[in-house]
Amino acid sequence: MSDAPGAWIALDPGRSKCGLVRTDAAAECIADLLICSPRECWDWLQHWISSQSLQGVVIGDGTTGEDWYQALHALPVSVPLSLQAEYGSTLAARARYWQLFPPGGWRRWLPEGLRLPPRAVDDVAALVLLEAHLGRRLPLLKP
Repeated sequence: MSDAPGAWIALDPGRSKCGLVRTDAAAECIADLLICSPRECWDWLQHWISSQSLQGVVIGDGTTGEDWYQALHALPVSVPLSLQAEYGSTLAARARYWQLFPPGGWRRWLPEGLRLPPRAVDDVAALVLLEAHLGRRLPLLKP
């Protein structure tokens, strides 16, 4: 882990969709949470890597993680890459989702173990990987 200023990026790779998260430039909060196709993910990664100062990219070690690691390593711009263990990240992402987006309406009365997020959580899984790597929680960027 680097102490240099710059954003962090994390990727939860998948075959049909990927979770992607980017911090603000000071790495103090979440600037972007995205779920996108692998092609869109590649485009976002190339854009962010070439256009801003980064402390590093954290890549989940499951599914296609090693392929993403090799592809990013081959880019002409050098950025520190780290593989992060994905074991348990999907369950952790479900719990983290409700911390970031507290339930409203009738969902708030359900016990947490019975709540399922109303959407895919690949982006939050990427956040869970990044937070595990950094050893701290990150809040959402306030508008």
